[in-house]
Amino acid sequence: MSRLPQFDRSRLRIRPLDERTHDVSHTTVLALDAPPLPLERPAMQDLALLGHRLVAAKKRGASVLMLMGAHVIRSGVQRQLIDLLERGLITHIGLNGAGPIHDYEMARIGATCESVARYIRTGEFGLWRETGELNDLVNAGARAGLGLGEAIGRAILESDYPHKDLSVLAAAARLGIPASVHVGIGYDILHEHPNFDPALFATASYRDFLAVCATVDRLEGGAFLCYGSAVMGPEVYLKALAMARNVACQEGRRISNFATAVFDLLPLSGDFRSEANKTDHQYYYRPWKTVLVRTVADGGESFYIRGEHRRTLPQLRLAAMAAEAEQSGG
Repeated sequence: MSRLPQFDRSRLRIRPLDERTHDVSHTTVLALDAPPLPLERPAMQDLALLGHRLVAAKKRGASVLMLMGAHVIRSGVQRQLIDLLERGLITHIGLNGAGPIHDYEMARIGATCESVARYIRTGEFGLWRETGELNDLVNAGARAGLGLGEAIGRAILESDYPHKDLSVLAAAARLGIPASVHVGIGYDILHEHPNFDPALFATASYRDFLAVCATVDRLEGGAFLCYGSAVMGPEVYLKALAMARNVACQEGRRISNFATAVFDLLPLSGDFRSEANKTDHQYYYRPWKTVLVRTVADGGESFYIRGEHRRTLPQLRLAAMAAEAEQSGG
């Protein structure tokens, strides 16, 4: 038995979501035909090229993997994401542990995102009854052999939640597209709740990681999109690529000719296709050295698209649609 002191979760007071003030509402979600916000010309040129890469990957049957942070969901681009899934232009979507929380809350009550500054003062941050019920869905799904993203997506899809049409995980479940969730214990508000089972969550999330490995195994001729994720996206992709290349090398295959793209807000100084010097603080920005340089050094290409997700995701969708129309002669 551990000698470490353990916090008694039964002492927690958990309140209903209708008592919480939300910062994001379903009314802020972009319409599919909303005019996209502009980007700088270099970003638009890169997006045009990237759109062609997504279409080429689709024609070839190669993977297009998107791993993203939770702010992408919060930015209100659900309809654009779902449309990319429906068009087959994204073949696997992965989120960090906070992503499905926002996805689920938006589907269930049409709102999400609480003020940390407000609720941490009274110890109420994250301790909301309906949100905690996500743990029960994951626990049941894990026992049934499902991955974490699949368990949540199926539950939302089969629910009567009023805004489940905005759920990216439900859309993936409907389409049979892998949707993975990659968690770190203690990172997310679900871990505060008494019904959180770390063993079941870990099992389900590891199934999701192996699903990413299977996707990366088909990355030759495809693309990897790292969307607003400074740690989870690059690190999960890196390990999956190592495993996939290990097997590919044994089989006489290569996984080297693919595109990578990082979508983020940080300005990068210098040539992002070359690794920064260790004396430069930018060296420690994982998306740069991992996604844009090291993993495409043997024949791939990389893009850095700077801008708010609410701007870049709709523009990416339009660029891919334009590439499809161009290649079909439409």
